[in-house]
Amino acid sequence: MNVFKLNSQKINKPASSKNWFNQLKNENPKFTSLNFDFLVRLIIIWLVLMLGATGLLWRLYQLQIKQGDELTKKAKQQQTYNFRPYIPRRSIVDSRGNVIALDKVVYEIYVHPNQFVKTKEEVAQMLSDILKDRDKNEILKLLNSRNSGILLGKNITEDQGNKIKELSLNGFDFNRRYARFYPQGELLADIMGYVDTEHSGQAGIEYSQEKLLERDVSSLPMKSMLTVQKDGQGAIIPGSLPDGIVKLDDLQLKLTLDLRLQRAVREALKNQLKKFNGKRGTVIVMDVHNGAIIALACEPTYNPNKYSLYDFSLYKNWSVTDTYEPGSTFKPLNVAIALDEGVITPDSLALDAPSINVDGWPIANASKTGKGWVSITKVLEVSSNTGMIYIMRKINRAKYYQRLQELGLNTLMGIDLPFEATGYLKPKEIFTARDIEPAVSAFGQGFSLTPLKLVQLHAALANGGKLVTPHVVEGLVNAEGELKSVPKLPSKQIFSESSAHSVVKMMDSVVANGTGAAAQIDGYHIGGKTGTAQKDDGKGRYLANAKFTSFVAILPTNDPQYVVFAVVDEPQGGNTFGSTVAAPVVKEVMNSIIRVKGIPPSYPIGLKKDKKK
Repeated sequence: MNVFKLNSQKINKPASSKNWFNQLKNENPKFTSLNFDFLVRLIIIWLVLMLGATGLLWRLYQLQIKQGDELTKKAKQQQTYNFRPYIPRRSIVDSRGNVIALDKVVYEIYVHPNQFVKTKEEVAQMLSDILKDRDKNEILKLLNSRNSGILLGKNITEDQGNKIKELSLNGFDFNRRYARFYPQGELLADIMGYVDTEHSGQAGIEYSQEKLLERDVSSLPMKSMLTVQKDGQGAIIPGSLPDGIVKLDDLQLKLTLDLRLQRAVREALKNQLKKFNGKRGTVIVMDVHNGAIIALACEPTYNPNKYSLYDFSLYKNWSVTDTYEPGSTFKPLNVAIALDEGVITPDSLALDAPSINVDGWPIANASKTGKGWVSITKVLEVSSNTGMIYIMRKINRAKYYQRLQELGLNTLMGIDLPFEATGYLKPKEIFTARDIEPAVSAFGQGFSLTPLKLVQLHAALANGGKLVTPHVVEGLVNAEGELKSVPKLPSKQIFSESSAHSVVKMMDSVVANGTGAAAQIDGYHIGGKTGTAQKDDGKGRYLANAKFTSFVAILPTNDPQYVVFAVVDEPQGGNTFGSTVAAPVVKEVMNSIIRVKGIPPSYPIGLKKDKKK
């Protein structure tokens, strides 16, 4: 390129650029068009640089002066992180402080066999040595199912997960999280329920008591959200953690249940269902004075730690959610109504006929026999249907219907377990239209209730006529065992005290001299009543070969403490009655109550039964 220097003398620009260029060329022989183009480019570059610098200065002015506050705010937002901290659910304990539900650390582990250094057989052996409940061949089959992304387990214990980590094997992903754990497995499933993968209650008290089980986070910053500062690499700056992040209360949810009795109840029911090949069954033990449920079991059941492996129908507690016709176990309650209404006295007589005809419907005793004029106590002892019809006919239909309503047959009890069903009582106009309706109600059919409702009503007989609210929640308790929150439970008088006491004495005689003999326990006054009821098909018809067998007992009758009730749905065999199927279960449970609660004998053990009263 030719390099040139312009003369220092002044150049007068001609009228046209062409002439000006020619003048430069004439005075500077070395000046060419190429030199001119270079000069123009320098000027353009200078202009671009000046414009760019001006633009940068203007932008800097905008950012620093006009938008400074707004950008500072955005920068701080980018350096902060809002998150919802893990707040563990409260633990649940039984009446003696035994932990029956808690949150614990678990591992969700994924395996990628294509990254293994060792053989699959070697890895499977190592895993089976740690996961004691998993067979080597089972694990090997899993590892052979695909090359990557195999779920080894969702709830592998913290200890097992740490041991697998210590193996330092390639191809393992560990996701540490919290899960709800039920140490007793299926023992308390009907009451506890379970929580899903989102840690939300789906059944039992895990569902109904969610508000009590979730800790109060109102004292934490932003209530349920925390804000922390992060450094340039995204790490949380320790000094930015808000005060109180770990200041959680130590409260636990305390239940009325006793694990010792719960085991006895579960075992007795399971064995009897197996013996009679029953469809399902339930046993309930309740304190007659305050409605506290000491034990409750339904069979079949499930393990809440592995709830996804079971049929959905097992998640419900059918002693609360399903209704049935109680049959003869309702007869003592009808007698209490009749005593209250003054149509009979404890010394009255009733006609126990083999059969009678009501509105064209033949009704007979189960024995097909009758004893003629007998005492009210004898009516219960032999479980006479016709004798009960004779008694309840003495009450005006409308009045009888009113008393049944006052028992709350078709209203909720207000129990703290979820999905409670109401019983069914026919409309008043139907019930009072003909004699047949009150006649079948006299021996416990034609209406329905839940098993727990029947227990509640018999507790009213045992405690002097007061209807108490069944419940499993005792309240929130702190680490020192002090109750900090106790639920308010309503109660009301439904029988007179004298009527209730008279019926309890009659039920004592049913066990001592009648159909409840299978529940006798030497040294103890036991009151009880058998029940063998036809099963409704849901369409107003009774099934030919299906029935509920049940037995309800009061322990002890001289100082009532507990109601114990058992019902078995559709037991199989020829000798299936309340006295043969349900009563033995109740007796076994009562023996456990006597041992666990230390209930003293009612009279000297070994004394003849006819001297009990």
